[in-house]
Amino acid sequence: MNRESWVVPGWAARALAAILFIVCAGFAQSEEARAVATREVSWAQLPPEARETVALIRKGGPFHHERDGVPFGNFEKRLPVQARGYYREYTVRTPGVKHRGARRIVAGRGGELYYTDDHYQSFRRIREP
Repeated sequence: MNRESWVVPGWAARALAAILFIVCAGFAQSEEARAVATREVSWAQLPPEARETVALIRKGGPFHHERDGVPFGNFEKRLPVQARGYYREYTVRTPGVKHRGARRIVAGRGGELYYTDDHYQSFRRIREP
């Protein structure tokens, strides 16, 4: 074999580098998402408005905000990575606030529920009774 047979075209090298980057980034982000599974909040620790939102999710509404039930993108990958559309987000009312506030519940298609009180910066899995 001559030396030229080992030369990788520029486009192929860039494609391979992009694939490796995506795979490595996925491993790093999934570590963060796996940590969410260990951070939990018990049913009793949830604010009453969050428990009310869970009850509405379980019975299919009616919800307080028109954006309730829209897909949650999980773009920062703070939750376990799933197919697009797997997660839905719901507003948890905040007393004294006239807008949606920062509190949400994100529901997975598998029945898992996550609570955030800081507008998606951190999540805790809800441990139901």
